[in-house]
Amino acid sequence: MLRGLVLIGLAAVSWGTTGSVTAVLVARADAHPLVVGAARMVVAAGLLLPAARLAGPLGLAPRDAWRWLVMGACMAGFQAAYFTAVTRVGIALTALLAICSAPLMIAALAAAVLGERLSRRTLAALALGVAGTALLVGGPRTTAATAPDLPAGALLALAAGLAYALYVVVAKAGLARAAPLPLTAATFLAAALFTLPALAWIPAPLAQVARGWPWLLYLGAVATAGAYALYTAGLARVPASAAGIVTLLEPLTATLLGLAVFGERLGAGGWLGATLLLSAIALLVSGRSGGSPRG
Repeated sequence: MLRGLVLIGLAAVSWGTTGSVTAVLVARADAHPLVVGAARMVVAAGLLLPAARLAGPLGLAPRDAWRWLVMGACMAGFQAAYFTAVTRVGIALTALLAICSAPLMIAALAAAVLGERLSRRTLAALALGVAGTALLVGGPRTTAATAPDLPAGALLALAAGLAYALYVVVAKAGLARAAPLPLTAATFLAAALFTLPALAWIPAPLAQVARGWPWLLYLGAVATAGAYALYTAGLARVPASAAGIVTLLEPLTATLLGLAVFGERLGAGGWLGATLLLSAIALLVSGRSGGSPRG
């Protein structure tokens, strides 16, 4: 159990760097968010597929192809919904709605679809984690969206949270029939195929890739391929609801990078949120370190 939580935590820390790297991409390469998303999917698929083949037989049954397609569609849908929401309501509000809603949706779907039982410890960690993340992300740095954009942007952010939650639950079920690495590789191949057509509406996408390829390579290789390989391996060892809580380390990492690299400031509410979030992770880890299989 503990090893699975550590793997998921490492993945979440890696995801926490994507905001800073994307900010550099937009500033220096004028990269459109959809170009960033598509490049992440393509690079990840290009690395995960040969890695899965080198690791051994893929062991993917054709009758399970619907799982990879659903997971790939969820991943592509998350990219489209999240980045479109950012253009409507800004980064902070999008992150607040998408990231805080996802663990709640995962817990509900895991209970309904996978039959996971949520212990009082897990419920307490979930409450602390979501409250802490809300304080951390939704502090004074949040800027209000204009009234016409707020409803559509909020719905898109929630849709991104739902897409991610569906991805996690389908992946958890799929791990009973496939090894983590082949399942992840097939997912990102499908996600790349779903995402690429969107580039037809983006002006000069290849020029953007040429200007920002070092950062795009990092995002695709480290923060996507490597991170999701770690995440899926960890998900095979822990309940989906617990995985959803640990991934809240992503906004904490992003906040710490903002403080260290971009000179951002965090108010008292933000520091309280970080404390609650770390308390949630500690509570969850203390309950898993003994190897109990219950959620």
